[in-house]
Amino acid sequence: MKKIEAIIRPFKLEDVKIALVNSGIVGMTVSEVRGFGRQKGQVERYRGSEFTVEFLQKLKVEVVVENEKVSSVIDAIAEAAKTGEIGDGKIFISSIDSVVRIRTGDTDEEAL
Repeated sequence: MKKIEAIIRPFKLEDVKIALVNSGIVGMTVSEVRGFGRQKGQVERYRGSEFTVEFLQKLKVEVVVENEKVSSVIDAIAEAAKTGEIGDGKIFISSIDSVVRIRTGDTDEEAL
């Protein structure tokens, strides 16, 4: 099993959700996060004054999938989240040793 974490632009969430559902994903976790990368923040104007927003708002989407689905899920997220501009985000993949569904006690693939 693999955990896929994608950092995306907030306005792309609905597109990513639809792409994941179409890929057979039945659950996901979304968190509001802030950060920067090559985009290095942006300059904003407020009441005539300029200030730099160093940490930009992003969303982190997390899903855990069977090994066989990893590449299709990554492709779906990348296609749905892409604008072609700096700041589109990143996708991280890590291994998951075990999963337990709290309600039923199901483990591993049965818990997904």
